[in-house]
Amino acid sequence: MPDPLFELTSFQRDLLYVIAGAERPSGQEIKTELQASMEKITHGRLYPNLDTLVEREYVDKGESDRRTNFYELTEKGLRGLRDRREWEDRYVDLSTNG
Repeated sequence: MPDPLFELTSFQRDLLYVIAGAERPSGQEIKTELQASMEKITHGRLYPNLDTLVEREYVDKGESDRRTNFYELTEKGLRGLRDRREWEDRYVDLSTNG
């Protein structure tokens, strides 16, 4: 079965990893976390990509309060990350010092 995450951009996969590593992060928390490792991320880049992940059912979006949404992985998103990691491990073994 092909890896469903191949249909995503690398930025969208990065969003999934950040969401997986946090407890119901807000969009701003996701943005802050990613900006620690990459260039400035604009509102116009972040939220349309999060919406795509919601539309494709990799992520659920909820409301923390009237002004703040949170994001969390769905079972499909978690399964996709696991499948992706297994696929990557077939090609790159990072467990050796070599």
